[in-house]
Amino acid sequence: MNTVTNAQIGSAPVIIQKDINYVLYARKSTESDEKQALSIDSQVKEMRQIAERDNLNIIDIRRESHSAKDSGKRPVFLEILNDLRSGRYTGILTWAPDRLSRNAGDLGSLVDLMDEGKLQEIRTYGQNFKNSPNEKFLLMILCSQAKLENDNKSINVKRGLRTRVEMGLWPSVAPTGYLNQKMMDKKGEVIIDPDRGHIIKQIFEKVAYEKWSGRKIYNWLKFDMNFKTARGNKSLSLSNIYLILENTFYYGVFQYPKKSGNWYTGIHKPLVTKELYDLVQDQVKSNILRVENKEFAFTKLMTCGLCGSGISADEKFKKLKNGGVNRHVYYGCTRSKDRNCMGGYINEIDLIKQFQKLIEQVKISEKSMRNKIKEEVSQIKKFNQLLLGIEQDISVSSIDIQNYAKFILKEGSIDEKRELLGCLNGKIVLKDKKLGLVK
Repeated sequence: MNTVTNAQIGSAPVIIQKDINYVLYARKSTESDEKQALSIDSQVKEMRQIAERDNLNIIDIRRESHSAKDSGKRPVFLEILNDLRSGRYTGILTWAPDRLSRNAGDLGSLVDLMDEGKLQEIRTYGQNFKNSPNEKFLLMILCSQAKLENDNKSINVKRGLRTRVEMGLWPSVAPTGYLNQKMMDKKGEVIIDPDRGHIIKQIFEKVAYEKWSGRKIYNWLKFDMNFKTARGNKSLSLSNIYLILENTFYYGVFQYPKKSGNWYTGIHKPLVTKELYDLVQDQVKSNILRVENKEFAFTKLMTCGLCGSGISADEKFKKLKNGGVNRHVYYGCTRSKDRNCMGGYINEIDLIKQFQKLIEQVKISEKSMRNKIKEEVSQIKKFNQLLLGIEQDISVSSIDIQNYAKFILKEGSIDEKRELLGCLNGKIVLKDKKLGLVK
């Protein structure tokens, strides 16, 4: 909030007009058709000159950059409405009606305040609107016209995008490995990035033919190739790599909008063949690259004690002679900060045993744990009473916190395990397959 006093409006004495206190509201639109509109500072300067000329009493100056297209989404405008209701001021000074509203909801709020007598006047650069039927009607027409412009613009943009994709043109920023054409006669086309396109193709080839994992691709790009994106000059994250491998654009077709079922053949030159793309998808589906949407209990909680990287997890399955399958989960350094880190891997079973020993040696946030135990006891009592007809008196204070913590580590859900370890007073590190706590 920006507030000025009468003395800040100008050096000359200010004569209060009609006992109306005004708020000066300046909003910079984020909409493309108003890029040439007055900036916020220019609006404030012009409106302060009007205030000095017409002897208006300005109580506050409020600035905002949010779009007025959606109702109830502008925090500063909502503050103004509340201040009008409380009687802090009874007038608004702004550059134009569309600064106040481009939607029916906000416009209705202003008109309601006028009807209630709490908003006596809205002044703009070229017009004044008082609480009279004709002037309120004109205000509603001007603001509705701004809404109509927004709606038509949205329709025109969608029509333009639809025309572009039907022509085989990519409608947005070019994917990594391609560049947007800048020549006016080829505007909307994309070309292969001469510095990065061949590397993107190698990513597909290494996954398809050499069975490289996503992590190996990540390390190769970061440490061997020093790969940076054209936009933002950033390294590719592991999730970005998977998105690239799944993007059909690289073999020549794309879906727009996403998940719409509308497919188009692009006029751009493909980086890979459909056959190569399909081989990569087979690798993804066979879980050689990753386990889809898999969550592991102790990731995002530990850091490597040798290099400071995060700790990731992977699972392995071993077939037994009797036809069964054993599942093993291993935790180890991601090597994001040091690809040669010798942190090694530890089985989840051994990791849980170490966590249980760690619980015995450290102080847990007792308040958080007591609250959790209280919730569990309450659930047990309800279950026994409603389903078994058993009344039990279980004392929360009699339950040992450390034993409860060990139980959660072994039998609890992923969220419960993470919540428990969040109660430890310190940073959890894994160094040489040994857990530790650093305060």
